[in-house]
Amino acid sequence: MKHLEVVAAILEYDGKILCMERGQGKFEYVSFKYEFPGGKIEPGEKKHEAIERELREEMDVHVSVREEDLYMTVHHDYPDFSISLHAFRCRLDKPDFIRKEHVDAKWMAPADLPTLDWAPADVPIMQKLAGK
Repeated sequence: MKHLEVVAAILEYDGKILCMERGQGKFEYVSFKYEFPGGKIEPGEKKHEAIERELREEMDVHVSVREEDLYMTVHHDYPDFSISLHAFRCRLDKPDFIRKEHVDAKWMAPADLPTLDWAPADVPIMQKLAGK
């Protein structure tokens, strides 16, 4: 089974967290599910560098991330692949971004995160943020 090393950004602004909805993809079980934005780590790239690059590419957001900003790592087995998802907390100075790859985006209070339909690998992160 293919294994992916992936990073995700927990983007925070004014007490709320940015939740992004995936579009239709190759796999139905993650299509139209909410996730924390991010993507695959490129060969030779550090995790914090991958977060910075992915946010620039996908959302035109510029952040500075340090390795110590790691919030948690989730290991999840999907039917067709497995992932290690490294989630980093990132505070934004302003809520502006460009949605390039997602079909929806919502700023949510942590307690309201469970009301969305999340990609399975993101669920443990969402639950920890929501205090569940």
